[in-house]
Amino acid sequence: MILCLVTDRRRRPVLDHCRDAVRAGVDLIQIREPGLEAAELLSLAARVAEMARDTPTRVVVNDRLDVALASSAHGVHLRGDSVPPGRARSMAPAGFLIGRSVHAADEAVMAAPDVDYMLAGTVFPTTSKPGLRQHLGLAGLAAIVRAVPVPVLAIGGVSMERIEAVAGTGAAGLAAIGLFDAQGGDLAAMVREARRQFDRARSAS
Repeated sequence: MILCLVTDRRRRPVLDHCRDAVRAGVDLIQIREPGLEAAELLSLAARVAEMARDTPTRVVVNDRLDVALASSAHGVHLRGDSVPPGRARSMAPAGFLIGRSVHAADEAVMAAPDVDYMLAGTVFPTTSKPGLRQHLGLAGLAAIVRAVPVPVLAIGGVSMERIEAVAGTGAAGLAAIGLFDAQGGDLAAMVREARRQFDRARSAS
């Protein structure tokens, strides 16, 4: 199971949250902080990348390839309307992670040759996007998983109660903001429980 923490400084201080995530064994941290000036974002990304040094956790910067490269982050996560993944790949060093957000199977198929993973959503209603009326749902998530050979992570409204359903689609894991505030703020406990539920669902299928 791949667990991705998406940061949100409005909910928790980013550095504290990322430090806890690294200690808890989160696989991927996506630094997603819209509104930050480039210099602030660069400083933040560099500090988080340093936290993750010599650990299994990987750090990607949302949509800013320049910042990701300059900060020594492990990769970049591209929005659906961002630069084509192939173009980003041509500017990145070997081993640099490239992820992309997708919303449908045909979109995923086009992006697949040049990405290492995808975030598929928005799967369920979420407070992060209160005005969104159309959601991918489990069927849409499963269609994307079947369509591409790269890991697909579910994003959007994924609660602890929905993890087993997500696992049942064949998704490789999940990305979230609010989920990582579960378990009374004990992030390590949340990670253990999420992995337990995901693995249990996979074993049963």
